[in-house]
Amino acid sequence: MHKKNLTRLLEPSYRLYFVFLLLFALATALVGKYTLAAIELVMVLALFFYFRRSIDTRKREMLSYIDSITGSMDVAAKDTMINAPLPMVIFRPETEEVIWSNDKFLHITGERDHLFDRKITDAVPGFDTRWLMEGKGQCPSEVLVGDRRFLVFGHMARIDKNSGRGFLATTYWVDVTEFSQLRDEYYATRPAIAILQLDNYDEVFKGVSDNIKSAMLSDINRRLDEWTAPTHGLFCRTDRDQFVFLFDEQYMPQFLEKKFDIVDQIHEVVNPSGQPATLTVGVGRDGEDLSELYQFAALAVEMALSRGGDQAVVKNRFNFEFYGGRRSADTEKHTKVKSRVMASALSELIADASQVFIMGHKFPDLDCIGPACGITAICRKKGVPAYVIRDLASNPASGLVAELMQLPEYAQAFLSPDNALISADARTLLVVADTNRPDRVLSQDLLECVNKVAVIDHHRRAASYIEGATFSFQEPYASSASELVTELLQYILEPSELMPREAEALMSGIVLDSKNFTMRTGSRTFDAAAFLRRAGADTTDVRRFFKSDLDKTISRFEIIKETQMYRQGMAICAIDHQVDRIAAAQAADELLNVSGVQASFVLFPNVEQNQIILSARSMGQTNVQVIVEELGGGGNATVAGAQIPEQTLDQVAASLMEAIDKHCDDE
Repeated sequence: MHKKNLTRLLEPSYRLYFVFLLLFALATALVGKYTLAAIELVMVLALFFYFRRSIDTRKREMLSYIDSITGSMDVAAKDTMINAPLPMVIFRPETEEVIWSNDKFLHITGERDHLFDRKITDAVPGFDTRWLMEGKGQCPSEVLVGDRRFLVFGHMARIDKNSGRGFLATTYWVDVTEFSQLRDEYYATRPAIAILQLDNYDEVFKGVSDNIKSAMLSDINRRLDEWTAPTHGLFCRTDRDQFVFLFDEQYMPQFLEKKFDIVDQIHEVVNPSGQPATLTVGVGRDGEDLSELYQFAALAVEMALSRGGDQAVVKNRFNFEFYGGRRSADTEKHTKVKSRVMASALSELIADASQVFIMGHKFPDLDCIGPACGITAICRKKGVPAYVIRDLASNPASGLVAELMQLPEYAQAFLSPDNALISADARTLLVVADTNRPDRVLSQDLLECVNKVAVIDHHRRAASYIEGATFSFQEPYASSASELVTELLQYILEPSELMPREAEALMSGIVLDSKNFTMRTGSRTFDAAAFLRRAGADTTDVRRFFKSDLDKTISRFEIIKETQMYRQGMAICAIDHQVDRIAAAQAADELLNVSGVQASFVLFPNVEQNQIILSARSMGQTNVQVIVEELGGGGNATVAGAQIPEQTLDQVAASLMEAIDKHCDDE
């Protein structure tokens, strides 16, 4: 069939010429000149046979030439395969059965005989051929053959096109051992920088004699020297409570494997009053140069301190990694110097602004509206218009917002996010309270629109946080954002300048997050409450914000009925239908009153938004924030939550149990 097609292409078409010659001969006969017509016919026939013979000869010569070329190509192809400079092997990808291999492939695999009727995995154990079936031209990873490393290239060809079955895979093996070793050595000797900081230096050495202080510092230095010595890196002190450690990247895996156990070692150094020293480690890796590495390390330390310290954080060019920080207690700062400095800075920012927007997190609670009232009071004293961004949907703070809107000072103080976007200008200041995550604020569009942003939050900083804030007052030790705002108010306002309803709003935020002053409270919490009491806050009136109707009370106990215990002291309540979010959060709080429960987790589906809502609470022994972070949530050690999209309840429950297992095993 192929030769006939080739013949048709090579044969010149003279038919039209002979047709015209025959027509001329016929025309000559028609005019009566039969002799001349006969001569013309003989000449046409003679020419026809002559051309037929010359064409046949030409075709034979052409086909012979093509056959010789094809044969030469076959010989060249066979010779190339046999004497190729690269190891080659041909096999069936479906069965991994070897069809042919050259001598170089036999040499690298150590085989003496040909691999006919054997699988390629017999010669190269662990070789995965799925990449060929997926249509890829290169093996995604290097292949180890003996002590050599190879990049494998290949392609597949179908050998039976009619049936559509049967493939042959041809692979070429490129030895990249020297290149790989050079690459590994390059990455192993890349520098990494760590900043180590004794984050409670002032507290642990306060009132300690010089002899004891010297002995404690000597013990700390000895432990640090022993930890850094195996790396042969550069370790030096840059301040009384800070060190810089420069080492090779090859030692990073052992630090990660031991989860920076130096943090726990330093924790064993205790002052005479029983307070342990705590160490924060920030590591920068994968930077372009030393300057960027140091910047990464500084950001890692800042992240670790904002999460309570006493832990290690690793920062690369893409994200943060957290190690330690599972102790739930955040050290309370006894000095208020930072609060005084922050109050002055916030006061200046508000005075320079044309208007101030105050925004909390989605589904705002009392600890969102309380700080908003405090900031509004500051703006009122500075003569700057203040607007609270309001969530129009039902939320836990709806009752407090309704009461505030009855006051003349707050009649026009609440704005929707859309109206705020319209009225924002270049001098607008946005104050974000009770969250530090951009994906959790009430309006991300407003956050991105405003140039100057201030953040006031008591949660531990998450991996994704509001970057580039002009003002950031984030203290994980605090019970609530209301406590932090109250501390600022003490340096800006007199108690008489705060309206009683505003003081009650701030008090309700403290009561909510401290669980009636039983969780995460310190001396500064009660100082803040005392200031609010002097400002007119009535604790009896505050209680009304926490009352619920009979239906919600019944719903709360219906949720509790579905609770099951997991491991030691972990109460998990997975509800397969949508329930009220407030009731679910209250149920999580209520479960902590059950004997033997250390932490509670309530999760249920939100059908409208196709997500699973998770509320987590703890008595303090278990850090629920670390557990919930595994599921993409956040919070603090005793109160945390998450919204997990596009997963079923069973999937989230299984992930939660895995996170609990990981946390308990690490403990």
